[in-house]
Amino acid sequence: MANQQLRIVVIGAGMAGILAGIKLREAGVDDFVIYEKADRVGGTWRENTYPGLTCDTPSHHYTYTFERNPGWSSFLPPGPEIQAYFEDTCRKYGVEDSIRFNEEIESAEYRDGRWHLQLKSGAQDVADAVIAATGVLHHPSLPDIEGMDSFRGALFHSSRWDHSIPLAGKRIGVIGTGSTGVQIISALAGTAALIEHYVRTPQWIMPVENTPYSEAQRSTFRQDPAALEEAMKTEEYLASVNSYTQVITRENMAAAQFWKDTCLQNLEASVADPELRERLRPDHEPLCKRLIFSPDYYQAIQHPQAALVSESIERIEPEGIRTRDGQLHELDIIVLATGFKPDQFMRPMQITGTNGVTLESLWAQRPKAYLAISMPDFPNFFMLNGPNGPVGNFPLIDIAEHQWHYIDQLLQKLRTAQCSGICASAGALARFEERRIEAAKKTVWFVGGCKSWYLDAEGIPSSWPWDYECFVSEMREPHWSDYELMPAPQREQAAHSAT
Repeated sequence: MANQQLRIVVIGAGMAGILAGIKLREAGVDDFVIYEKADRVGGTWRENTYPGLTCDTPSHHYTYTFERNPGWSSFLPPGPEIQAYFEDTCRKYGVEDSIRFNEEIESAEYRDGRWHLQLKSGAQDVADAVIAATGVLHHPSLPDIEGMDSFRGALFHSSRWDHSIPLAGKRIGVIGTGSTGVQIISALAGTAALIEHYVRTPQWIMPVENTPYSEAQRSTFRQDPAALEEAMKTEEYLASVNSYTQVITRENMAAAQFWKDTCLQNLEASVADPELRERLRPDHEPLCKRLIFSPDYYQAIQHPQAALVSESIERIEPEGIRTRDGQLHELDIIVLATGFKPDQFMRPMQITGTNGVTLESLWAQRPKAYLAISMPDFPNFFMLNGPNGPVGNFPLIDIAEHQWHYIDQLLQKLRTAQCSGICASAGALARFEERRIEAAKKTVWFVGGCKSWYLDAEGIPSSWPWDYECFVSEMREPHWSDYELMPAPQREQAAHSAT
């Protein structure tokens, strides 16, 4: 059956949007555009530029399978190298020519069998299909602390780092105990005159060696791709991924004990002061929050110019932070390493499907999508790293590639004119949600005794609640009985380009 040309709009030029562009070209789809609200590609690696920024996925596993990078400098890749990798890959595969930068989509409405998009610039576009690759963690979450506007120094979110402000010799307070806060403390201890880490809930920290790759190793990887693939196998990373997810799903309590013992040994061996050690001891199960991998945080927080602040924050004043014990911590800079709003996705875009159904109405209780990819009443609207996907569980690029393999099979129904529209049925989503929530309540996120960004407004874990093999299996081929297919219309091809 001959393929027909489709007009496809991709939203976002981060890791997943670049992947979509490459794969669309590979499939022979030439009529597509990627709208990016910023002025360059990269997504989270463009937005985050804070000191110490490092990926906690081993570098050789943080690449597209079709575009390995033999030139990583170390086992855990630094942020600037990752940003450069995405920029280089985008250029190499000719995707940059299809990106419209500084263009933010305001609304999308499905009518007359197609998606009609309105951009903030005033431009409009019409598409047969939309791929939302907006990412999950990109809307900063700001804490509700009294007096933030009164601070006389510099105050900013970690993803909006102000590089115009010198750090040497400054008194810096970092609020937030996730990976970002830990990396900032590790990077700035010894540079700042004082760096204070405001820790409400101590985290489990897994030791990891961020070993540099030698030039000889990088040369071998460049000359012999098989050697690179072999090196990836010897890292035993996928085995650790399986172990990690089995702990999340509580299928392997022996593995859970191993992760716990390793983290505790790290704490006991690294922190000499017994009082500080107890203040750094977590009070919840490992992996209840996203586990932190760090080679040097415990060393950094013990630096003479660093301090752990366990007292909760009362308010922010012009001179600094006042804690509930009455002490004023005088500061020059306050960094909010307080994470992101994981329930936003495409928001604040106004998205309307068939029968007037809006994204806000579908997501009134919580964001949801069948297998994190498709939603009823939103035909030909597919998501990469959509709600309830395994973000935070498995390597993110690996997730996106599996999801693209699945989405491409949905697009193939359109390309071969087997239908004009396709989306998950309401029944399929309801059944999936029932299974997902039941499984989520058995995970460590739900029973582990902590609050985290994995939990939705009702306290239900929002991430993928099954193991890696289950995810890979689901992404191999759609269960077509779970989809509604609209009959292919008899219509002439219309002009598709944005006006």
